[in-house]
Amino acid sequence: MALGRREFLKGAGTCVGGASAIALGFAPPKAFAQETRQYKLLRAKETRNNCTYCSVGCGLLMYSLGDGAKNAKPSIFHIEGDPDHPVSRGSLCPKGAGLVDFIHSDGRLHYPSYRAPGSKEWTRISWEEATDRIARLLKDDRDKNFIEKNEKGETVNRWLSTGMLASSAASNETGLLDFKFARSMGMLALDCQARLCHGPTVSALAPTLGRGAMTNNWVDIKNANVVLIMGGNPAEAHPVGFKWVMEAKIRNGAKVMVVDPRFNRSAAVADFYAPIRAGSDGAFLLGVINYLLTHDQIQHEYVRSYTNAPFVVREDFSFHEGLFSGYDAEKRSYDKSSWAYERDAQGYAVVDPTLQNPRCVINLLRQHAARYTPEVVAQLTGTPEKDFLHVCETLAATSAPDLTSTILFALGWTHHTNGTQIIRTAAMIQLLLGNVGMAGGGLNALRGHSNIQGYTDLGLLSLRLPGYMNLPKDSQQTLESYMQAVVPHADEPGQVNYWHNTPKFFVSLMKTLWGEHATPTNNWGYDWLPKWDRSYDMLAYFEMMHQGKVNGYIAQGFNPLAAMPDKNRIRESLSKLRFLVTMDPLDTETSNFWQNEGTYNDVKPEDIQTEVFRLPASCFAEENGSIVNSARWLQWHFEGAKPPGDAWNDGHIIGTIFTKLRALYAKEGGAYPEPVLNMQWNYRAPEDPTPEEVAKEANGYALADITDDKGKVVVRRGELLPDFAVMKDDGSTASFCWIFAGSWTQAGNQMARRDNTDTGLGTTPGWAWAWPANRRILYNRASLDVQGRPWDPKRQIIAWDGERWGGADVPDYPLTSPPNSGVGPYIMHSEGVGLLFAGGDKLVDGPFPEHYEPTETPVLSSALGKTALRNPAARFYADEKPRMGNPTEYPYVATTYSITELFRHWTKHSRINAIMQPEQFVEIGDKLAGKLGINAGDMVRVSSHRGYIEAKAVVTKRLKRLSVMGKDLDQVGVPCHWGFKGAARKGYLANTLTPGIGDANSQTPEFKAFLVNVEKV
Repeated sequence: MALGRREFLKGAGTCVGGASAIALGFAPPKAFAQETRQYKLLRAKETRNNCTYCSVGCGLLMYSLGDGAKNAKPSIFHIEGDPDHPVSRGSLCPKGAGLVDFIHSDGRLHYPSYRAPGSKEWTRISWEEATDRIARLLKDDRDKNFIEKNEKGETVNRWLSTGMLASSAASNETGLLDFKFARSMGMLALDCQARLCHGPTVSALAPTLGRGAMTNNWVDIKNANVVLIMGGNPAEAHPVGFKWVMEAKIRNGAKVMVVDPRFNRSAAVADFYAPIRAGSDGAFLLGVINYLLTHDQIQHEYVRSYTNAPFVVREDFSFHEGLFSGYDAEKRSYDKSSWAYERDAQGYAVVDPTLQNPRCVINLLRQHAARYTPEVVAQLTGTPEKDFLHVCETLAATSAPDLTSTILFALGWTHHTNGTQIIRTAAMIQLLLGNVGMAGGGLNALRGHSNIQGYTDLGLLSLRLPGYMNLPKDSQQTLESYMQAVVPHADEPGQVNYWHNTPKFFVSLMKTLWGEHATPTNNWGYDWLPKWDRSYDMLAYFEMMHQGKVNGYIAQGFNPLAAMPDKNRIRESLSKLRFLVTMDPLDTETSNFWQNEGTYNDVKPEDIQTEVFRLPASCFAEENGSIVNSARWLQWHFEGAKPPGDAWNDGHIIGTIFTKLRALYAKEGGAYPEPVLNMQWNYRAPEDPTPEEVAKEANGYALADITDDKGKVVVRRGELLPDFAVMKDDGSTASFCWIFAGSWTQAGNQMARRDNTDTGLGTTPGWAWAWPANRRILYNRASLDVQGRPWDPKRQIIAWDGERWGGADVPDYPLTSPPNSGVGPYIMHSEGVGLLFAGGDKLVDGPFPEHYEPTETPVLSSALGKTALRNPAARFYADEKPRMGNPTEYPYVATTYSITELFRHWTKHSRINAIMQPEQFVEIGDKLAGKLGINAGDMVRVSSHRGYIEAKAVVTKRLKRLSVMGKDLDQVGVPCHWGFKGAARKGYLANTLTPGIGDANSQTPEFKAFLVNVEKV
């Protein structure tokens, strides 16, 4: 009897499949329901955890069997949603519902394995053999290739021939160990999943608002009057978080609008949908700005008081033909000196409160955006003009002080060469409308991985330090020169300018890294940090790898063969390594890149001389620790079972390798051993640090009694820091990540708190802990006018009681600065306001956003009449140019996307998810299908200039034929979930098609707009 998907789920009767089906909401047979209930009540242990997939951070209740006897191992047999969780409230999506199958997947690794150079098979080895060999390989390569001085004789202490990819779902505590491990050895090629997903969000929101994170939170979406979903599809990718969009729609009467290349699941329940050409979002949003300014529908008092609209820009700043002043065509970069304010005699920025000066930011912005008329927007985007105007009108209505709109976005905005500027344009719209800092407002960046926010917070990117500080570069040879470069000078008197505290955060970090070895006499170990000369991000490093300049690589919880662009080139790069180490719960495509999988991975193993170590790691359900969801909530989760077989936790793997490496340096010496041996690694078991002690280290300690301005002791020596306000730059405090200070205090683990009391407007400050300082809505002082009166009394978040600020949320503002004090609400900025004009070194491609075409574009001449068609500051390697296609050979625009039942390349290892979506498909519009003679279910070949995939055709009306620059344009949707490993049927890696070029600011690859051809097989 052949069972369809629905019949299978209805009749599922095994513990694993049935439990997953129950969580999905399918009714099981009565007897099975009773049996499950008995297990839970009579013999099960309940453990609280969080979902390991997207960054909604849904709460889980895991049930495991095991009687606690000495040799008995608990086994998780059922997972359901935690009804107490403020966001998920007991719900799980199809991915979360299949978590039991993920834990018990046949793809889980149980033992360390080794692949010898040229071999066609894996052999099992012991942990001792594996870690001994890896430590030796790391040391030998470091000793041979370590660089103490650059060609200028400057001290750089870096190691470039081995790199590391950190995880996106491991705990913050693992991330801290990753950082110590990599930086102690001088690694610059340290990166994490943020490079491939939400990097442009940080690059955009930090220069505009002060911090690069989601401004509000999942539950707060319910307070919105308008929800714009663009550059994301939360109904599909974040289904449980999407319930708060529906709450806004049903309970608050919110208008929900979706702008997307596909009529997706979010659009299906929206009030309005507008199609758009993939890659043209910047033009659409700049058109919105033009509409708001042309129709004078902005929140005037907010814009005048809380943005840099009145600031006057230098005379020599200009924009012409798509280029800002200072462009060097040969270097493909800008001299940004003209991107600055005019200064007065005291050095402060000149401000014109009347907004009459033609060089005021608001007037320059009006001039800049004027080119993006509705007609031009329609030509560039393919969005019908009436649809575009409807979006503009609906958003513009929220310029009223008592109305708010919120914008939800994700990878659809980040995966472009101008992704940063797309997101920045959206932030500027929200500033013009007065919607930032408001309940139901802001920009809600929907993170795609459970802890990618945390790994970004911890500085696991090539040029970063924890807490969004920068790693020093070559020219900053002294601590003093570094501080002069990174500590911002005041642009306006009397502002908080919170980054002036950088010395306190930096020295506290150094005391955490080097402990007693960090002293004033050696500038707190400043020389031990590696110094950079250029970015060693993933795209740059794989380019080096392809050139044969990289010997070793560590991929922890990361699958670059499937995740990075241009899969065939990535495979060639990995083939040139001497050694590769993978640490993962699953058997990934990357660890098997050398295996011949026929058309899916056509290689000759005997020609690949890379030795590969496949190390089995634990999964989310098998560790204690914290992860950070999209809303900046640090949530503590608990171990429900031990990992299978001989698998280890990530911290155990890193700790063991690092301990052995240190032992080798202590015994043999070698290249610059000081940072390796001096790295503070004072854990009770150095080979296996506990998450609890590492979490306290992330929070930080007082190393001496800390006193306030009056000499009163506020923190005693040895105590955990209560917050970052007590940090010092004299070596008396230690904290790994200053924004995490307050997460584990003398009062205990704040991340494990479970008080879901609503203090107003869906704010639950007693649940878990949010950075910074447990604030749930950033910039919330901007929800009131200068006099302290709320823009909307019905949505008041904070209030002044005559002495200090308080309310439903923690004020994002000095607690004792009264109304009319002149202190701006954007406390991270030296101006104290949000930045419509982001000058200086904040961005590489312009202080105002500009629409640039994707690298591969069907548009060969611009409706804007400019010569700079593509982003002029995007990095372009010479040997990548021949791999780019043109619209003559590849006439259709393709975009990648995710589907509800699968998550990246993980859930194809989960049996129930593989059953629900067993086979690879691509989505094409009905008009294109008719043109090509393709019927639903036909096999089609989709090809780019880099390779091809073959899959079943899903013929749909969801992809409309658009009119772009007077020509018809068809688009193709390519889901990105299949590969040649897992429980689903073997498929092609979708990144075979995508180009290897990234966002100009963050180098995040351009997955969302590229050219393809489609043929019936």
